[in-house]
Amino acid sequence: MLIVPSILNADNLNLENDVKDAIAAGISRFHIDIMDGHFVPNLSFGPQLVQDFKREFPMTESEIHLMSDNPDDLIPAFVDAGADLIELHYEAMSEKKLDYWLDYLISNDVKTSLAINPDTPSDVVAKFASKLDQVLVMTVHPGFGGQKFIEDSAEKIKQAREIVGNDIAIEVDGGVNDQTIKIAKDAGANVFVVGSYLYKDGDIANQVRKLENVLK
Repeated sequence: MLIVPSILNADNLNLENDVKDAIAAGISRFHIDIMDGHFVPNLSFGPQLVQDFKREFPMTESEIHLMSDNPDDLIPAFVDAGADLIELHYEAMSEKKLDYWLDYLISNDVKTSLAINPDTPSDVVAKFASKLDQVLVMTVHPGFGGQKFIEDSAEKIKQAREIVGNDIAIEVDGGVNDQTIKIAKDAGANVFVVGSYLYKDGDIANQVRKLENVLK
């Protein structure tokens, strides 16, 4: 079981301290949302932030959630920046292009993940399972933090787990808190992106402990 903070919900003017506090609480991977203003309406970070992150925290994994339909420019840029894992959206490109970019990540020793939106059927994962380290099941519609966990996500997580078996991680992202994390875990997820819940009261370590207690 892995808790992965989303830095989208951290304090941008205090980001380094928020990351340090999370690492002190036992966090080993961070989720970095890349939004292009086109595939999703919001804008967020770029490759420079990932490069800076890896320079300051080289032993910590950077997980890049690429919410963009411009993979040709952005995937090589984030690989060069030092991304450890890159999540590509099924909805953002053709299946042929997705296949190409998964091969590209594998050849560059970057872990692979396929992200699927709430309206995308889980069975699309089967076509790419042999090339994946992880599947990301979106439990909100991508683009903004602070949304509520979609109630029927559990069934979709179960379906994804049945498709990929036990050797591929299943991550959930969106509306994860001390209630919904149990729903996701019981459905078969084992990686949990946590955003606003983690940062909401300023005590990251305390929030991590609450989630870990639920996952026991």
